[in-house]
Amino acid sequence: MAKQLFGTDGIRGVAGEPPLDSRTVTAVGIALGDDLHRQGVGSMPVLIGMDTRESGPAIAAQLADGLSRTGVGARFAGVVTTPGVAYLTRTGEFSAGIMISASHNPFGDNGIKVFARTGYKLPDAEEHEIEEEIFRILPGVAPADSPSELLRTSDVRPYLDFLLSTVGNGEGGSNSGTRALQGLKLVIDCGNGAASALAPDLFREAGAGVTAICNTPDGRNINLNCGALHVERLREAVLALGADAGIGFDGDADRAMLISPRGCLVDGDAAMLIAARRLQADGHLEGNVVVSTVMSNLGLEKALGRLGISMLRTPVGDKYVLEEMLRRKADLGGEQSGHVIFGAYATTGDGMLTALKILETCVREHATLDDLGADLTVFPQLLVNIRVRERKPLDQMPRVVEEIRAAEVALDGTGRVLVRFSGTEPLARVMVEGPDLEQVSHWAERIASIIRGELG
Repeated sequence: MAKQLFGTDGIRGVAGEPPLDSRTVTAVGIALGDDLHRQGVGSMPVLIGMDTRESGPAIAAQLADGLSRTGVGARFAGVVTTPGVAYLTRTGEFSAGIMISASHNPFGDNGIKVFARTGYKLPDAEEHEIEEEIFRILPGVAPADSPSELLRTSDVRPYLDFLLSTVGNGEGGSNSGTRALQGLKLVIDCGNGAASALAPDLFREAGAGVTAICNTPDGRNINLNCGALHVERLREAVLALGADAGIGFDGDADRAMLISPRGCLVDGDAAMLIAARRLQADGHLEGNVVVSTVMSNLGLEKALGRLGISMLRTPVGDKYVLEEMLRRKADLGGEQSGHVIFGAYATTGDGMLTALKILETCVREHATLDDLGADLTVFPQLLVNIRVRERKPLDQMPRVVEEIRAAEVALDGTGRVLVRFSGTEPLARVMVEGPDLEQVSHWAERIASIIRGELG
């Protein structure tokens, strides 16, 4: 049976409504606590972190209440990034880690992401077992009237020191990256999210001059016309200030989009190309392979191919990218959307780590982001999102299947058609890619129109 609560990135929904109502969230805590006891690690606490959404503290308290009913304690890191929770979990004395975030979604949404004590997201099979336990116990769960608000009991400074240790002189000490970005002038858009109190100081410690924008979260302005999904304001600031680069983070800072001095977008595809070339030159790209998803542009695949690097594709989700990286012992993987995983350092996508490593390459090679991305020729690619009332298998929609086949015939091997349902939102996504923008737009709109008529 398919999972009903866990999607491609944890449990996600509207805060206060199922599955993020107080009763279900409490049940999640209980089910996770029981799972940890079965693994023999229930004596160690769970680390809980959150982004800046106003619903975060209540969800954290409800999870902690559920865990406590099984005898599992909780430590609270307060506002921190998703990769920060992953790092602190795997390096501390924790049985698991929980990040409360809906990533790039609007403030009214929230989510629960669970990490094993290794810092990796839970495998599908374990999520399925926890989900079955949630549904089994849910009818008998009575949430606390008002669970006690958590006080911050875990320091995030070790995570920031770790990030600095990944750049600079390579000695791995807490100060090794303090001058790595010396001379760079940066604009950082924190998306009013988890990076707001962390990223500006981190990049200043790395030696850069920093102008921070969208770093005053109020619980409701997270991702609001800012950050990794809305880079217009960031681009304007980079151009106006003559900055060397701009960095835009999403709500939980597990992804980053960069802006070049000329105002060009450096997305996850471009970041992977820059990183792969550097790793290959340093002899650290195991097997000359990069793992990405079905959404990555054909231009990336061709650019990597010219370097003798093969690209493997997975379903959408950095979780699936990481699984393939582990299978292939690959050092680098990621998504066009800005999740990039450096396997030597991290167990998940990390926007701050990505920006540090890409900008370090600029300094080492005395090059701009425009220079480093010059050999990436992006194929026209159009993504159309259609809000749907249900997720219906494609093979049950013959008109959609027929139109997809017609598009593939028209592209004649020079492009791609991908139709899928979002794992985090009630959306169908239609992506068409090819050498001609007019042709790409024609087929994307035709396929989207049929889906809209059947499911919209």
